[in-house]
Amino acid sequence: MHLDTASCQSPAYAPADGPFFSARPETLAYSFTLPADPRSPGIARAVTRAVLPAHGLAEMTDVAVQAVSELTACACRFSPTEVYLSLRYRESALRVTFYDGHARHTHPRLTAACALHRRATLRLLDRVVRDAGGDWGIGGGGESGVAGTRMWAVLPGSPQPMHA
Repeated sequence: MHLDTASCQSPAYAPADGPFFSARPETLAYSFTLPADPRSPGIARAVTRAVLPAHGLAEMTDVAVQAVSELTACACRFSPTEVYLSLRYRESALRVTFYDGHARHTHPRLTAACALHRRATLRLLDRVVRDAGGDWGIGGGGESGVAGTRMWAVLPGSPQPMHA
């Protein structure tokens, strides 16, 4: 079977033979769902390594990849099925947010024990984020209309000058 690709033209706004221009940091807005699987942290790291330099945020890559890796591993450990990752650059900071399917506990002692277990799991994240001058936390997903648990990290950083 032969496919005629001559009729498949590249869109006018993204010519295949044109120069590559980096996107602005303010347009960094990526969200995707991953399975709660041991391979997912590697996928999340690869995406983070690709999108930050493309948006002029290469200087943030190492700390962001570490934060994304820690949060992905934790989310996959607690979620029974899948996790949701959001990467956004707003107000001079990279915002990394995860939602996992681990339901909030109704008993206060279980809630406290679960939160303590997550915080212990994220000791490295705490150090990385604090050394970068950022902040992180764990909260319920219910306030956003999403069931499960939300974890987040905010990493301050400024874009580097982009070269055309």
